[in-house]
Amino acid sequence: MLKLTGISYHIGKKQILKDISTQFIPGDFNMILGPNGSGKSTLLKVFSGELGGYQGTVEYENRPLRGIKKDELAKFRAVMSQQPDLSFPLAVEEVVMMGRYPHFSFNPSKKDEQICDAVMERMQLSAFRGRNYLTLSGGEKQRVQYARVLAQVWEKPQQGSRYLFLDEPLTSLDINYQQEFLQVARQFVKDNTVLIAVMHDINLATQYGDKLFFLKDGALVAAGKPKDILSEQLLENVFDVKTAIVNNPVDHTPLVVYKGR
Repeated sequence: MLKLTGISYHIGKKQILKDISTQFIPGDFNMILGPNGSGKSTLLKVFSGELGGYQGTVEYENRPLRGIKKDELAKFRAVMSQQPDLSFPLAVEEVVMMGRYPHFSFNPSKKDEQICDAVMERMQLSAFRGRNYLTLSGGEKQRVQYARVLAQVWEKPQQGSRYLFLDEPLTSLDINYQQEFLQVARQFVKDNTVLIAVMHDINLATQYGDKLFFLKDGALVAAGKPKDILSEQLLENVFDVKTAIVNNPVDHTPLVVYKGR
């Protein structure tokens, strides 16, 4: 379990996060939503250990994040940042292997190679393994980066949970690969995984998310199951838009329709 207590963060005199307390449990696909500048990515950077200088506490399995060494954290927590990229020519299989770096010192083991092979096969990247990463399209690069972070925490933990954090992961992906991306994540979360994604598409979040967390102006204003918390009033308060919420005839999840201002 990941637990946040009293998380606040300032840049100079500007308060970016305001006293956020919540928890994320294994087995749930957690979606963080909110308008631009609401603090979504900053919050993810705080609880992933990428950003210090915050007030409050972050705990992994009741262990304070501040007491976990970075090399240990990297063995069970993987982060896909916004628009991750590389500026030097590596083969796709080498980029995916980067996800295994926390697990070996000099050379990858047979198990590391097998994990990367399995991840590339699952992400339909086997045919790309020898390709120069820099020659790929934006969507293809996004899939390779996803494979990299999956490789980092691919093994089921013997004890405790594994943690996968995704910051706006659907950038550059077409509709087909957006669905594939989220389906892979849904399967991954079943094996004692704390999965959190920062999202913009509310309908994809309600379709795949078990719990939604809405931020506005750095504060957590609503959290819970989509069917329990999603309302036209909430969306107008958070995003300043008028919507209608109807029943999705395919999977019976809430479907948000934009009505204009």
